[in-house]
Amino acid sequence: MSSPDATNTSPEPVKPSNFLRQIIEADLARGVYAQRRWGGSPGDAAHHAAGEPDPAKIRTRFPPEPNGYLHIGHAKSICLNFGLARDYGGVCHLRFDDTNPEKEDQEYVDSIMDSVRWLGFDWAQAGEAPGSAAPYQASDYFDFMYRAAVYLIEQGLAYVDEQSAEEMRANRGDFTKPGTNSPFRDRTPAQNLERFRAMRDGQLADGAAVLRAKIDMAAANINMRDPAIYRVRHAEHHNTGNKWCIYPMYTFAHPIEDALEHITHSLCTLEFEDQRPFYDWLLDQLLTGGLIAAPQPRQYEFARLNLTYVITSKRKLKHLVDNGIVQGWDDPRMPTVVGLRRRGYTAQSIQTFCERIGVTKDYSWIDYSTLEGCLREDLENQAHRGMAVLDPVKLVLSNWDDVMGAGHLEPCTLPALPHPPEGEEPALRHFTIGREVWIEREDFQEVPIKGYKRLFPGNKVRLKGGYVIECTGCSKNADGEITEVLATLVPDTKSGTPGADSVKVKAAITWVGVADGVAAEVRIYDRLFTDAQPDAGGKDFLALLNPSSLKIVQAIVEPSLANAQPDAKFQFERHGYFVADRLDHAVGKPVFNKITGLKDSWGK
Repeated sequence: MSSPDATNTSPEPVKPSNFLRQIIEADLARGVYAQRRWGGSPGDAAHHAAGEPDPAKIRTRFPPEPNGYLHIGHAKSICLNFGLARDYGGVCHLRFDDTNPEKEDQEYVDSIMDSVRWLGFDWAQAGEAPGSAAPYQASDYFDFMYRAAVYLIEQGLAYVDEQSAEEMRANRGDFTKPGTNSPFRDRTPAQNLERFRAMRDGQLADGAAVLRAKIDMAAANINMRDPAIYRVRHAEHHNTGNKWCIYPMYTFAHPIEDALEHITHSLCTLEFEDQRPFYDWLLDQLLTGGLIAAPQPRQYEFARLNLTYVITSKRKLKHLVDNGIVQGWDDPRMPTVVGLRRRGYTAQSIQTFCERIGVTKDYSWIDYSTLEGCLREDLENQAHRGMAVLDPVKLVLSNWDDVMGAGHLEPCTLPALPHPPEGEEPALRHFTIGREVWIEREDFQEVPIKGYKRLFPGNKVRLKGGYVIECTGCSKNADGEITEVLATLVPDTKSGTPGADSVKVKAAITWVGVADGVAAEVRIYDRLFTDAQPDAGGKDFLALLNPSSLKIVQAIVEPSLANAQPDAKFQFERHGYFVADRLDHAVGKPVFNKITGLKDSWGK
């Protein structure tokens, strides 16, 4: 986790309370975990019993399956688990739930680690240097999981079922009727051990058998009706290779992983609430058998993040990627962490968002504007300003040569930040104005609408950071399109000089000099979907794609922006916040992505 700055003596802001914080605080007050020992690494009961008193007051975990890229919902879980561990003197483990070899890949492993670190967190153990720890992997515990399965079989608590998938489904029952016992349920432990070893040794085909916990086929909670805990999968695993051809089910593996890692508070989203009885049942059995250490982990559930105009199904996100609907997992329209990062979101803004929306047990929808608002707050005082013209038309100052001299370029400056940090010298942007400048096409109207204050014949405006000008008309081509806006310079009105305000105007417009403006590709991104809940209620999310989610324009930007480094954030005055693209931007060939506008305008 992020290490606190030892020189920072300012008090920590009070964190808003929630039901999870209340649970943790109550557990700490009662000393529930005070006697735990930590063997220095994950392990069974004997391993931890031989260790030292656990230096971590609590242990949480973030356990992604490496079958895709993390998204904004995962970011909430990351900030929650790592944040609680940080705030209560604990440790948060990064653990890969890699129990499904057919869908997992090292690419996803690497991207997940990078995203967690980018968000500002580290999974080092107490006393270890940040960045020094390798993440944990469920696959490292496969030997223990097999041992736990054998223990259950020996105790008559698990059996090998060789019904077909269809037969198992039919015999499971439903919410109105109990299930039917499998014809294989009454095998002896010895018979089940023999068949389980046959599964392990590759003697059975995929789908030919599963190992099931032996609980209660009449249980009201269907998840307790002899759930499957191991299946046959002849598939190579990215970590264990071909050592195994049986793999544990997630519901079996997850509580074991928590127990071996000595997790105290296992935080899950609400869809796992119905699985909690099995979680507790399994750990109770393993604790009774002395396989895991006490006290055992406890599972707590919270509501997942529902963000408007976003989908977080990895399957659906993968469809967008695989079918070229977006340009990869890091497409700036994607809700993935890598997509948000490339779009220009900051780690701090995402942390602020996750803290602000809170943690509850109630489902609710968070408006996307809340996330954008957190970003604006973060960028307002750190994103350097700059002028960019996104729809350029040339403005010609017809009297420039007479007033300023033929070919003269007048230097101008504006502050990089309107409110620089206290004690810092204000940084300045430097650019020039000459006879020709670029302005936004919408800043001129030959016949102005009511209330229009910018350029129209006879009206005066200020070129921001430059001079007051008076519009005299325009030039058009044969099709009637405006090719140039014409104006005259009002002498002695340069910003920052004596008498500059002697001529009063009602508007100041942004501009870029023709002499030193730099051509740039600007990608205007909008929300990927037109519907606030694109995959709710059985909707076809593909039919709700926003056809205007990406617009690429050839813009002109002021020279201070031409030297921007990749990932640098700016406020293009009047247009919004933009970022130099992490991959495609280069000095001399600038590419900027629009992050968000200066205010929320969606649907308004």
